[in-house]
Amino acid sequence: MESARVFDTTLRDGEQSPGTSFSYDDKRQIAAILDEMGTHVIEAGFPVNSDAEFEAVRDIASSTSTTTCGLARVVDKDIDAALDSGVEMVHTFVSTSDVQIEDSMHATREEVVQRAVESVERVTETGTTCMFSPMDATRTDEQFLIDVIEAVTEAGVDWINIPDTCGVATPTRFRAMIEKVCAHTDARIDVHTHDDFGLATANALAGIEAGADQAQVSVNSIGERAGNAAYEEFVMAVESLYQTDTGIDTTRITELSEIVEEKSQMETPGNKPVVGDNAFSHESGIHAAGVIENSDTFEPGVMTPEMVGAERKLVMGKHTGTHSVRERLHERGFDPTEDQVRAVTRRVKDYGAEKRRVTVSDLERFAEEADVDRQQEGEEVRA
Repeated sequence: MESARVFDTTLRDGEQSPGTSFSYDDKRQIAAILDEMGTHVIEAGFPVNSDAEFEAVRDIASSTSTTTCGLARVVDKDIDAALDSGVEMVHTFVSTSDVQIEDSMHATREEVVQRAVESVERVTETGTTCMFSPMDATRTDEQFLIDVIEAVTEAGVDWINIPDTCGVATPTRFRAMIEKVCAHTDARIDVHTHDDFGLATANALAGIEAGADQAQVSVNSIGERAGNAAYEEFVMAVESLYQTDTGIDTTRITELSEIVEEKSQMETPGNKPVVGDNAFSHESGIHAAGVIENSDTFEPGVMTPEMVGAERKLVMGKHTGTHSVRERLHERGFDPTEDQVRAVTRRVKDYGAEKRRVTVSDLERFAEEADVDRQQEGEEVRA
């Protein structure tokens, strides 16, 4: 993998998460951080949707240095609204699967091709970068998909986005599809993958491996239904597993994730890769002991908490061992004997077994009840 561009759709597809609504200020704040981090494209919204949406997209386009994108159906008023908002890229789309053409659009394949070509031409004649998406590409008849791609290519499209709209692709199949698409166009290829089967990030990476230049992602994986490929997962996989520089400031990923969690009102699961509370946390005695000695023992090694602006945590509970307890006691200024470490560890395990969270205050109480001495003044306390 030589390069991988990042197209963020948190403010557009991410906001389509049921119950999520970003205010004008929310959008500006999130966009500013994405811009500062070096995100290549920010899809700021759907300008024709409302006056407030138009204003937010327009202001993001004028206040950021990165490429700002506006979404538009293959409808003149949508495209005009996107162009009027001042975005550098217009992303226009139309359904290409038979089920959506017939039961959602109530149109024909011929009408789809005609609308796609006319919309691409309407954007490109203004000198604005045009991205076209054949929506539901992974459920589209393969030959018809190629016909559409060749038609918009001839119309002068700059980018073709291949969306796995309903999340039904697998990495092997998606990679083969992108390879075929690349063989039928000279436009740059972008991919948009959904997480209905938990394969969104894997499919996005497969798309890049197959020759796509860019992947559409959202912070914390928010979006329609089960969400999109996750910004944090895609970026860190490219950076750490493929050893390819995205140009993104990864040290702000945790900060970005927390802000999107707050603004979207969608709680991030503890076991969420990269940004979940447990991503760099250890409770098991064997794991904690290994990490205290060398963090690479039970962490990926190629990705550290510092790389994403997070901190490693030793969590106390039912599975905690003596190494972790000893470390935490020293951090709190105690100087325990080995017998006292074992005694406090038993208390921690018993308390955690009752499904209760063991806090630092609990640990200090256990230490005091076990008569553990404090370190002498002037003695080094490990942080």
